[in-house]
Amino acid sequence: MAIGLDSRDSSRPGALGAALNRDGVARAYGRWAPVYDLVFGPVFARGRSLAASAAERVGGRVLEVGVGTGLSLPAYAKSRSVFGIDISAPMLEKAEARVKRLGLRNVERLAVMDAERLELPDESFDVVVAQYVVTAVPNPEAALDEFARVLRPGGEIIITSRIGAETGLRKAIEHALAPITSRLGWRTEFPWARYTTWAAAAPGIEIVERRELPPLGHFSLIRMRKTA
Repeated sequence: MAIGLDSRDSSRPGALGAALNRDGVARAYGRWAPVYDLVFGPVFARGRSLAASAAERVGGRVLEVGVGTGLSLPAYAKSRSVFGIDISAPMLEKAEARVKRLGLRNVERLAVMDAERLELPDESFDVVVAQYVVTAVPNPEAALDEFARVLRPGGEIIITSRIGAETGLRKAIEHALAPITSRLGWRTEFPWARYTTWAAAAPGIEIVERRELPPLGHFSLIRMRKTA
């Protein structure tokens, strides 16, 4: 596991390259692991359900990035092969226990892995699902690059994520909270423009849907397709 800050993100507009680092995020979510289901389970239930449904419409083999404690794993069809990764070993221990308890034989593997450096072959998945992950990695565009790399042509990247405010009071509040939330393991400041800018530069990627999610419409379901 790498030590120290990764500053590759520092040149991005609105980036917080020094605010998050790989080990800090792993430690933060290791601390969240015992209470994650209780704190975040109900809040993000709608987003998890919609993301799994969107993945089912695409079909094929699914990579879930940031699988966490495995809350979303029961939502996939039993015939759907799912590979789950997460940066936090304690979170994955919870996911493994859930898989065994529920007999989820369609979960082919759970592995500790960095979203920015996926140890997986090119074009090996039909769907990449990343729920509440993009704003929690040090270099979001690097992670998105990896999602596109491992995705087969015709497949989809399905993201649920918080979208930062562009202007006004909410933007000011998000900026003020950034030093606190970075220690908790995620960003508050992450404008929609970062997704559109990345997609415009990524070969063969098109944004096909953005749908607001609860609570308060601050989160969105985002679907991107890799053209054949």
